[in-house]
Amino acid sequence: MGQIIQTTNISRKYVMGSETIHALNSISISIDKGEYVAFMGPSGSGKSTLMNIIGCLDTPSTGQYILNNHDVSDLTENELAEIRNKEIGFVFQTFNLLPRATALENVALPLVYAGFNREDREEKAFAALEGVGLGDRAYHKPNELSGGQRQRVAIARALVNDPSIILADEPTGNLDSKTSYSIMELFQELHSQGNTIVMVTHEDDIAEYAHRIVRLRDGLIETDVVNQNVRKPLVV
Repeated sequence: MGQIIQTTNISRKYVMGSETIHALNSISISIDKGEYVAFMGPSGSGKSTLMNIIGCLDTPSTGQYILNNHDVSDLTENELAEIRNKEIGFVFQTFNLLPRATALENVALPLVYAGFNREDREEKAFAALEGVGLGDRAYHKPNELSGGQRQRVAIARALVNDPSIILADEPTGNLDSKTSYSIMELFQELHSQGNTIVMVTHEDDIAEYAHRIVRLRDGLIETDVVNQNVRKPLVV
């Protein structure tokens, strides 16, 4: 399928007063198109820092990051923002929806930045909502939706630009078990359609839905294994 993510010896350090924190130490990892990978590790392991670099929300202190054939290691803030909008669909634990906007308006937001006209935005946003089973909730605001429905809106928003990668940061962190499993079922469906998914989670049962599990500790990759027993969603 070809590589979509390639990091070579990337490190990230933060200077805080007189202290230097090494969040990542010389990480080299490659992810192919169509893979479904989970990053795991305890708090402070570097998994969120790695996710932020892969998502072009941050840049490495040293090393190289190639995203879909673009070297994004040294881009400016504006260039990173452009790459993010074009290449990456984000799904966050806290949904990050605009409270006064409808589901349709929330999903259409990335298309505003991408320069689509209103009619095309609405058409694409509605199709994305239908794709996550929420076509009938297009004109509801977030406070009129359940937690699981809000996360589905966030997933539709992540998909609307046809990104190269879906990055999911603790996507079930604010959901009960039953809702979590239905969201993981949706991710499996998206993966089966050819989407590349990279997920950060600290929950073993959620990581087991991924086809590859990378564990980090102290800014280093501890293990990187193919998941031989991919978990099947519970039918609830």
